[in-house]
Amino acid sequence: MVEGVQRRQAGTTERYDVFHTDCAARDVVDHVTSRWGVWVLISLRSNSLRFYELRESIQGVSEKMLAQTLRALVQDGLVWREVEPTTPPQVTYGLTEFGRDVGEPLTELFDRITRRLPPRDAG
Repeated sequence: MVEGVQRRQAGTTERYDVFHTDCAARDVVDHVTSRWGVWVLISLRSNSLRFYELRESIQGVSEKMLAQTLRALVQDGLVWREVEPTTPPQVTYGLTEFGRDVGEPLTELFDRITRRLPPRDAG
């Protein structure tokens, strides 16, 4: 896992230069703020989900895009993946500590947005 990509380089006080194109933290930000990355982090905020449950919770995402997004978030250390050796395999995903830390402000952002939107019509 790449959980060391968090805020600072391991063992130093030097911060990542996120404005530099070669910065590892920049890739993580791109994955988190991608079209589906945000929704994955928000969907997993309360509990772990199997792949199909996650796909059903995020309307509009294709299996291919969800798989690609999850692969990137697992590689970044934001999401963990567990495979149960059954036929077919059951794959469960959840947030790591790093993923919960990153996902918390996203949840707050969406809560603020939905509180400020005008009420939806019931009909």
